[in-house]
Amino acid sequence: MVTVNLAQAKARLSELLDMVEAGQEVVITRCGKAVARLSAVRPKKPIPLQELEGFRAAMPRLRRPSAELLRAARDERI
Repeated sequence: MVTVNLAQAKARLSELLDMVEAGQEVVITRCGKAVARLSAVRPKKPIPLQELEGFRAAMPRLRRPSAELLRAARDERI
């Protein structure tokens, strides 16, 4: 893990991003305190369709259409 202050991070951003792409983590500090962490983005894995079907089937049925429920919730806040 590499730690740099804010001024260094501004001056060396491209270099720091190269380090992150290579798998290293970078912590940015301000006045000696850590304020941010740069790490590589992990791609999201798609959820298999069968799992979504099972989840949806397990959800309870609503008594009223969702549009009506949303309107009622909105109107109660006014």
